[in-house]
Amino acid sequence: MTSSANIRVAILIAVLTAAMVGAHAQAVSSGAEAISLNAALTESISLTLSAGAVNFNLTAGSASNPGSTSISATTSWVLRPSRGRLNVYAFFSSASSALSDGSGNNIPSSSFQVSENGGAFLALTNAVPFGGANAGLQLATVPILGNNKQGSRTDTMNFNINLSTTPSLPAGVYTGTLTIQVQAI
Repeated sequence: MTSSANIRVAILIAVLTAAMVGAHAQAVSSGAEAISLNAALTESISLTLSAGAVNFNLTAGSASNPGSTSISATTSWVLRPSRGRLNVYAFFSSASSALSDGSGNNIPSSSFQVSENGGAFLALTNAVPFGGANAGLQLATVPILGNNKQGSRTDTMNFNINLSTTPSLPAGVYTGTLTIQVQAI
C-alpha cells in the first residue's frame, strides 16, 4: 500500500471513529414523571415514672411523714409549632379521700404534699384539668419555643403526708392513687 492509500485509510478510520463516538454520545430520555411525597411526624407526649409505689410510716398528728422514696417522672415530647407550653400535673380523683382505709376514714388531698425538684412541699388543693375538684397540683410548666418542639425533661418528686390537721385519724392502712399527667396546650 502506498503512503497516500495509508493516509486515506487513516482518514476513513478517523471519520468512522468520530461517527461512532458521536452516535454513543447522544442520549434518549423518557418524559419526566413526578412522585408526590407526604411524610407525617405525629405529635406525641410520653411519661415514664421511675417507680410505681411510695410507702409511708405515719405518726398520728405529725406534720412530717415522708415517703419512702422519690419518684422521677421523665416526659418526652414531639409537638407542632402551634403548641405554647407543656404542663405537668399531679392529682387525686377526690379531694376529700386521697387515701382511705376503706372504712370511711380518709386522708384528704390537702394533707398530701409534693416537693418537685427540691422545692417546697405543696399540698394538692388546686383545680387542674384532670382529677377531682381541688385535688391537684401543677408541678411544672415548660414554655415551648422554636428550639424545643422536641425534647425531654425529668422532674423528681418527694412526698409527705401532713397529719397535723387530722390528729384523730385512727390507726389503719390507708391506700390511694396519685396520678401524674402531662398536657401540651
